[in-house]
Amino acid sequence: MDRRGALPIRALGRIAAAAALVCAFSPAAAQPSDVAVKAAFLSKFPSYVAWPGVGGGSLNLCVIGTDPFGRLLDDAVRGQQVGGRPLQLRKVADVHGADDCQIAFVQGSAAAGTTALLNGLRNKPVLTVTDGRSGGPQGMIHFVIHDGRVRFHINNAQAAQHRLAISSRLLGLALSVKGRR
Repeated sequence: MDRRGALPIRALGRIAAAAALVCAFSPAAAQPSDVAVKAAFLSKFPSYVAWPGVGGGSLNLCVIGTDPFGRLLDDAVRGQQVGGRPLQLRKVADVHGADDCQIAFVQGSAAAGTTALLNGLRNKPVLTVTDGRSGGPQGMIHFVIHDGRVRFHINNAQAAQHRLAISSRLLGLALSVKGRR
């Protein structure tokens, strides 16, 4: 791989490491926060995805359902741009407020709630991201803790069904990729 291809992968890793360091040196946390690392990843995922027919304006990252991030995601998104477009954070209670979302972190208060939220997004070109409930419902990107670190699995087949193209750079960082590369 040439250096141009390696740079964005390193940049994504540096963002996650920086978030972990900020949390490590804050008075409230003795160890890096998994939630802060997930927030950093969420703010960078849109740079590695192409959506069909998305024109100008902002790119919307939505938290649908339970919000585990508090201000961490607000801080991670602040000032971010994707392809010259501002990345905006929206927090909505259910899928009815998600019509203009391009990426959605989806978490119900229970597995059934997450499944219902994911089903509500089924026919939309929205990159869905979920968190590591073992055996629970999973979005196109699914966070897990592996060897004490935040990692993720990608269901690329599901993304392709929604006409989303995930960059090979992001696919290369995943613990596993389901479907075509």
